[in-house]
Amino acid sequence: MENSEKLKNLLELEIIPDVEAAIDELFEEIDKGKNASTEQKEELEELRDMRTECYAILEELSRDEIDEEEIDELLAELMESKTQEE
Repeated sequence: MENSEKLKNLLELEIIPDVEAAIDELFEEIDKGKNASTEQKEELEELRDMRTECYAILEELSRDEIDEEEIDELLAELMESKTQEE
């Protein structure tokens, strides 16, 4: 499997679902408290930015607009952050 396919799978099957789950959990916390704290608002903004960035990478991959070197770097970075979470 090429790294571009690995990157696509990592984003679609792990990273994006994890980010969306985190957004949902944060919305539930905010809903329970009826107001969002500044920290929650910042976290929500970061998660939304991350999700947008992931979708942008997927779009660039589908258009074949990312070179192999950048794909390798993105894959390594995301794998590293994924293992740090666990």
